[in-house]
Amino acid sequence: MEAVDWDFAVQTARRLLRPGPELPPDEAAQVVAELRADALLAEGHVREHTGLHARSATAPVLVVDRQSWVQANADGFATIMTPLLEKVANSHDAPNPLVTMVGSRVTGAEAGALLAFLAHKVLGQFDPFWDGGPGTTGRLLLVAPNIVSTERELDADPRDFRLWVCLHEETHRVQFTAVPWLRDHLLGLIGSFVEATDVDPDRLRSLLGDSLGEIVRVLRGDSESSLVEIVTNPEQRQVIDSVTAVMSLLEGHADVVMDGVGPSVIPTVDTIRERFNRRRKGSSGLDQMLRRLLGLDIKMKQYAEGAVFVRGVVDAVGMTGLNAVWSSPEALPTRQEILAPATWVSRVHG
Repeated sequence: MEAVDWDFAVQTARRLLRPGPELPPDEAAQVVAELRADALLAEGHVREHTGLHARSATAPVLVVDRQSWVQANADGFATIMTPLLEKVANSHDAPNPLVTMVGSRVTGAEAGALLAFLAHKVLGQFDPFWDGGPGTTGRLLLVAPNIVSTERELDADPRDFRLWVCLHEETHRVQFTAVPWLRDHLLGLIGSFVEATDVDPDRLRSLLGDSLGEIVRVLRGDSESSLVEIVTNPEQRQVIDSVTAVMSLLEGHADVVMDGVGPSVIPTVDTIRERFNRRRKGSSGLDQMLRRLLGLDIKMKQYAEGAVFVRGVVDAVGMTGLNAVWSSPEALPTRQEILAPATWVSRVHG
């Protein structure tokens, strides 16, 4: 019996989803066609700017709606969480099947609510853990209703905004298709996180009890912690630091590439960036609270730090020198090096 009922999570999320912008069928088809064309165009710009040799055929591009995004991420979460759930199930204190069945519906409902919240936010996403068969390295999802809704909210030029989104997301596709070991490295970090997980019920209860005060402070905005950081042990947080460093690199790299390519191919890129950043700061109170609790605000800070790292390295050793970061897992920056690019340059380039 699974600890999370993922089918119920998908059902819950779909009940909570709001409808996307109304589009006539011919206009909707045009949006899909333009996003696919922009993804192909963006890929060429990213390759030329970065010098990375991607094998794009190993990662398809899919233009999806919110419901399809929910299903894709539920499948991805199920894959990622399977080792951890198996460890809990195999522990000596595993609950009886009836308790597990009831609990799986509860956790499924909670996961569904989270998926529904995120399904209205995400413009695009590279899914490195999707298994499409031998030779695949993931897939790129472009969430059409969110892209259209956001470009309308920003009063942005649709053609420019869609290419701008594709530049960022295509950078992720190029990263993973040009660096085939990257996916396995992330899976290995997830495995390390599972190994460090203490499934003793008394220990978990004590950890959660000690964390209640900090959770309240997060909700008030008085703490920069996230829920994940609060309820993990020191060994797990070491793994999280490694994952954070990788994600900061990937997102910072994508932002730098997007800003590097954008001015030459997107006439209104400065307006888009300014309005997009202003929109992000103007979220509602509930939205800001959820972002704080889930750590999304912290992630934005980390991604900004990743962009500073990438720019610092490029200033010191150029884009070719930066590309040494993709040579092996050992060449990836640590969390500390993300904050001090010169230390990475010194370690890798001497």
